[in-house]
Amino acid sequence: MNINLTLFAQAIAFAALTWLIAKTVWPPLLQAIEERQKKIAEGLAAAERSQKDLAQAQEKVNEALKEARAKANEIIAQAEARAAQIVEAAKQEAIAEGQRQKALAEAEIEASAFRAKEALRREVGAIAVAGAEKLIRREIDAKAHAALIDELAAQI
Repeated sequence: MNINLTLFAQAIAFAALTWLIAKTVWPPLLQAIEERQKKIAEGLAAAERSQKDLAQAQEKVNEALKEARAKANEIIAQAEARAAQIVEAAKQEAIAEGQRQKALAEAEIEASAFRAKEALRREVGAIAVAGAEKLIRREIDAKAHAALIDELAAQI
């Protein structure tokens, strides 16, 4: 065997193997690599979109929280205002009730004082009649002199 012939046969085998690999193995391998690159690019794009969506969702959540806090503060302010109104109304009602009870008590005191004065007048009139009766030493008819007692009571 000749070294040239072996070298030449090896070169032809190498060339054939290279041609066979270039025609049969290399295109599917390149296609698989390109598909993998596309999937990776799509995955990166999806990750970026997800990050943008997450940022937008976070902004919406922050805005919703801000609105909810503002609404809660507004409701609290309204509740405090309503409580103040209720307290003020109750205070006014209590003042009015106190004034009404005071007026009733004053009216009752006046009526009681008037009854006491009338009773005192009648008693003084009866004492005056009894005193006059003793002075005159005779009995005075109460029916005949009722006008006299009333007049005396009115003067007292």
